[in-house]
Amino acid sequence: MDDVLRFALLGLGLGALYALTAHGIVLVYRGSGVLNLAHGAIGMAGAYVQWELAAHHGVPYWPATACGVLASAVLGVLTHLLVLRPLRRASTLARLVGTLAVFIVLTATAVKRYGDSLQLVPGKLPDRLLTIAGATVSEDRVWLLGIAVVVTAGLHLLYQRTLFGLGTTAVAENEGAAASLGWSPDLIATGNWALGSALAGLTGILIVPVIGLSVTGLTTLLLSALAAALVGRFSSFPVTLAGGLVIGVVQSELTRFGSGVTGLASSVPFLFITLVLVARGRALPLRGTFLDRLPALGTGRVRPVPLAAAVVAGLLLVSVSTPLWADAITTTLVLSLIILSLVVVTGYAGQVSLAAYALAGTGAFIAGHASADWGWPFALALPAGVLGTVPIGLLFALPAVRTRGVNLAIITLGLGTTLEAMVFQNTGLSTTPGSDGIAVGKQTLFGIGISGIDHPQRYAAVVLVLFTAATLVVACVRRSRTGRRLVAVRANERAAAALGIDVRAAKLYAFGLSAAIAALAGVLTGFRSTSVVFSDFASFDSITALGLAVIGGVGFLVGPLFGATFAAGTVGARFGDLVLPGLSDWIPLIGGIVLVLTLVGNQDGIGKEVGRRAEGIRRRLSSRRGAHAATAVSAALAGSSGSAASTGSAASAREAAVPRATPLPLRVRGLTVRYGGVVAVEGLSLDVEPGRVVGLIGPNGAGKTSAIDAVTGFTRAASGRVRLGDRELTRLPVHRRATAGLSRSFQSLELFEDMTVLDNLYTACARPGRWAWLTDLVRPGSRPLPSHVLVAVREFGLQDSLDRPVGDLSYGERRLLAIARAVAASPSVLLLDEPAAGLSDDETRELARLVRRLAEDWGMGVLLVEHDVDMVMNVCDQIVVLDFGRRICAGTPEEVRRDPAVRAAYLGDLEPEAMS
Repeated sequence: MDDVLRFALLGLGLGALYALTAHGIVLVYRGSGVLNLAHGAIGMAGAYVQWELAAHHGVPYWPATACGVLASAVLGVLTHLLVLRPLRRASTLARLVGTLAVFIVLTATAVKRYGDSLQLVPGKLPDRLLTIAGATVSEDRVWLLGIAVVVTAGLHLLYQRTLFGLGTTAVAENEGAAASLGWSPDLIATGNWALGSALAGLTGILIVPVIGLSVTGLTTLLLSALAAALVGRFSSFPVTLAGGLVIGVVQSELTRFGSGVTGLASSVPFLFITLVLVARGRALPLRGTFLDRLPALGTGRVRPVPLAAAVVAGLLLVSVSTPLWADAITTTLVLSLIILSLVVVTGYAGQVSLAAYALAGTGAFIAGHASADWGWPFALALPAGVLGTVPIGLLFALPAVRTRGVNLAIITLGLGTTLEAMVFQNTGLSTTPGSDGIAVGKQTLFGIGISGIDHPQRYAAVVLVLFTAATLVVACVRRSRTGRRLVAVRANERAAAALGIDVRAAKLYAFGLSAAIAALAGVLTGFRSTSVVFSDFASFDSITALGLAVIGGVGFLVGPLFGATFAAGTVGARFGDLVLPGLSDWIPLIGGIVLVLTLVGNQDGIGKEVGRRAEGIRRRLSSRRGAHAATAVSAALAGSSGSAASTGSAASAREAAVPRATPLPLRVRGLTVRYGGVVAVEGLSLDVEPGRVVGLIGPNGAGKTSAIDAVTGFTRAASGRVRLGDRELTRLPVHRRATAGLSRSFQSLELFEDMTVLDNLYTACARPGRWAWLTDLVRPGSRPLPSHVLVAVREFGLQDSLDRPVGDLSYGERRLLAIARAVAASPSVLLLDEPAAGLSDDETRELARLVRRLAEDWGMGVLLVEHDVDMVMNVCDQIVVLDFGRRICAGTPEEVRRDPAVRAAYLGDLEPEAMS
C-alpha cells in the first residue's frame, strides 16, 4: 500500500507538469484556433537556452530560467506572425503542417547544436524527502503540484475576470463580431501565443530534472499534454489540470506495477486520447467562416514513353553508380514510398495520418520474422510483410470513422507511438539472439544476390522497380471509380454519402492501401542490411514525412521524389555535399525551412509547378492534343442528338432520349426531428408519387431542410418511418438510402470543388462492382457515361463545361450542376433543397421547366423545398405547408392559396401574387 501511495504522489508531480504543458496548448488554441503541435519543441528550446546559459556561461539559475522562458515566448510569437498568420485562410492541413514545420526546424536545430544524448540536469526546487501518510516522496513533487495549482487558478481568473480574457473568449466565439467591437483578433492571438509558449518554456525547464534533458524526451511530452488538453476540451483550465494529474498518476502506477508489459506506462496518454476522441466522435471546432482550400491534386495520368525512358535511365544510373550513391538512391526511393503512402491517405482521401513510420515498421517486423523464424526467402517475406500490414492499417483507420482532421492526426500519432513503445522497443519481440534487431541475413532474389551490403547497385535497382510499380498502382487508383470516390470523400463527406458512397469504406480502403505502400517501404528499409533494426522506424519521423509530402506536393505522383530529396542520406544530401562539403548535416534544418516557405508561398508543392510546366512543354511539342474524356462525351452527345432527330418528330426524339426512372413512391409517416429540447419537425407525413412534384414550403426555421435531412438520413435526431416503394429506409444509413433510390441537392450546393464537371457526374453515376476495389489497382477502366447522364448534361446545358473545374463555373451553372449530379445518381425520388436560391428570374423559369421535365418525362418523384413561391405554385402538383415544424396544410396549389390557416400564417411571408 505504501508503494501505491508513493507512486501516486510521484505521479501527481509528473501529472502537474503534463497539465502545465497542456495549459500552454489550450492558451494557443483559445487565442488563435490553432492546435500547436510544435508546443513541445518550443518548450524544449527554452529548456536548452536555460541549460546553456546556466551550465556553460555562468548565468545564475533563475535569471537563466527567465531567459529560457522569454526565448520560448519569442519563438511562439514568431511562429504566429511568420508562419500561422500567413496561413489563416489556408486549409486545416496547411495550418497543421505549419506547426509541424516549426517542430522540424526547432528539433533539427537542437540536434545540430546539442546532439540528442541525455543530459542529467539538477533542479533548484527543494528535494528533501517528505513522509506523507507513511509514504516517502521528494519535496520537489509537492512543489510542482503546488505550482500547477497556482498557475491553473491564475489562468482561470485571467480568462474569467480580465478584459484580455474576455477578449480571447469573444474572438474564440466569433472572430468577426469581436473585431467589429474593437478587439484585434491578431493582437489577441499574438498575446496568447506568447503566454502559451512561455508556459511551454517554463514547463520544459521544470521537467528536465525529472526526465533529463534531451531533444526526443522533451518533444514527445506533446502526447501527454494533448491528452490532458483533450480532457479539458481545449477550454477549461481546472478540468485540464485534473486530466493531467490522472494521466500522471496512472502512468506512475503502471511504471511500478505494470513493468512486465513493455511500453504500457508510456501508452497511457494514447489511451486517454483514444477514449476522448472516439467517445466525442467529432473534429475540433476550428474557427473560420471561409471554406478550406484543400491542396491541389494531380490527374493520375501516366505518359508511358517518358515513364519508360525515366526508368531505363534510372537503372543505367544505378548500374554505374558507386556504392555510396547507390545507397543514397535506395534511401531516396524508400522515403519516396513512405511519402507515396501519404499521397493516398492524405492527398486523395483527405485523412491526416501521422502513422506512416509505424506502419512501415510493422511491415518490416512481419517480414523480418517470416524470414528469421520461418526461413522465408525475400520474394515471399516481402509480400507477407505488405499484406500482413493491411489489417493493421485498417485498425489505424477505425478512429477515422468517428474522427477527422487534427483529431485524426493526434490519434494516429499516438497509436504509432504506442506501437513503437510496446513492440519495436520490446527486445523480446524485435531482436533475435546475437543481433541488435531481427537477423535476416543477406538477401537473394530468384537465386541472384541483391544484398544491400554486397550488391548495393542491385538492391537499388530492385527498389526502383518496386517504387515504379507502386506509383503505377496509385496512378490507376487516382483515375479509377474508387479514386474518384476517395477524392469525393476528401472534398465533402456529406455530398459523397448523398450520392451513395460509403464514406467509411472509402476511408478504410485509403488506409489499407496506404499501409501496404508504407509496409513495402519498411521491408525494403529493413532488408537492405543483414538485420531489421527498428530504430529506423521512430514514430515521430512521420511528422517529417508529412512535411516532405507537402513540399513535394501531397496530391501529385511526382511529389514523393521531390520531397524525399530534402531528407538526410538521400540524393539531395549527396548533391549538397558536392556543392558545399558538410551541407548534408544541415539537410533536416533546410528541409524544415523549405517546408515553411512552401506553405507560405505555394501550398500545392513542387509537384504542381512541375506538372504545369511539363504540360506546357507537351502542348508546345505536340501539334495535336489527344482526346479527353470530355471530348468523347461531347461526341456521344452529338450522336445521341442526331439519332433522336432521325426519328422524325420532337416528341418521339424526347421519348427515345430520356430514360425513365424506376417508379417508386416515397412514404413519410410521423417524422419528428428533435435537437435537444427544440422540436424542428413534428409528426410530418407526406407522399411523393412517381412523376409528381410535391412542394414543401414555410418561412425560415419552419423545419424544411431538417425534414429533408431526416428523410435522407443526415440526422440521428429523427423518429418516424420512411419507405421507398416496398423498402423500409428508416434505419438505413445515408449512402444506402441513396443507392435505394433517394437523391438530393443541398442548399449550400456542396459540390466536389477538386473535380471537373465531368468528374462530378462520373462520381454520381458510377456504381463499382464487388471487386472494383481490387481491379482498380491495376485497371482503372474508362466506361462511358450512362445514357441518362448524357441526357442530363444536354438538358442542363453543361455540354460545353465538362472539362472545366467547378470553381470556374458561374453561380447559376453551379446550381444546375448540383441538380444534374443528383439526377446522375438515377434516383426514383429527387429531393431539391432551395434549388433556385440566388438565381435570376430567367434562370428560375428555366429551372422550373427542368423540374417539370424530370417529373413528366423522366418519371421521377420530386420533393421541392423552395422560398420562391411563384415557382412552387407553378411547378408543384401538391404542396405541404409547415409552421414551426408542424404541417398546417396540404393540397393542390389552388387549395393552398385559399386555405385560411396559410393566409393567416404566411400572408407576410409569401408573395402577394401567389396568394391572390
